[in-house]
Amino acid sequence: MLKHLFQPLLDWYQTALETGGYWVVGLLMTCESSVLPLPSESIIPLAASWSHTGKISIGLPGIVLAGALGSWLGATMVYWLARLAGRPLLERYGRFILITPEKIRKSENWMSHYGAAGVFVARLLPGARQLVGIPAGIARMNYLTFASFTLIGSAIWCAVLCYVGIKAGQDEKLMHGDLQRIVVWLGLAMIVLGGLYYFFVHRHLAAGKAESGKRKAE
Repeated sequence: MLKHLFQPLLDWYQTALETGGYWVVGLLMTCESSVLPLPSESIIPLAASWSHTGKISIGLPGIVLAGALGSWLGATMVYWLARLAGRPLLERYGRFILITPEKIRKSENWMSHYGAAGVFVARLLPGARQLVGIPAGIARMNYLTFASFTLIGSAIWCAVLCYVGIKAGQDEKLMHGDLQRIVVWLGLAMIVLGGLYYFFVHRHLAAGKAESGKRKAE
């Protein structure tokens, strides 16, 4: 049932990859790394699985490279937007491009905890990779440093997702839409990603919020 539900979308994506190749991967990852809610956890693994099984004519190294470059481009757009606009303009008008004051606060808490290395760490974590360019731009972090950490972290994340896609593609029950196997894979993904988000993102953002509230109370 689930396979039939998502089949039109899967068919569109596979056709797009066959015709557009690496450009499609790069474009989708650019969107994912900016402000649009596109999950890299779907973009890269599917492309890797189809590449590994010969269903599309693009290679795994190219998928990693296209994904990393797309992530860098999306993050660069957010970085320069934040750097040129500044905090006041983003707080006032950012909501029109899905950058809310709450997102700005959370991203600044993240950077205050991890510093420049937070750019690298953020590329590997859900809920952080789309936001890290905001405080980096507002703080006018050296762009070469930002770009380097972004490219390295993105390449590692895309390589990991390629590996996951290949392994998932080797699960015949999953590929045939077995509901139980789909639930198992989704459950494991949610546990891993949820755990990473909680330990590396949520705790520090919550701590920053509590500290900010304490300062206001004083």
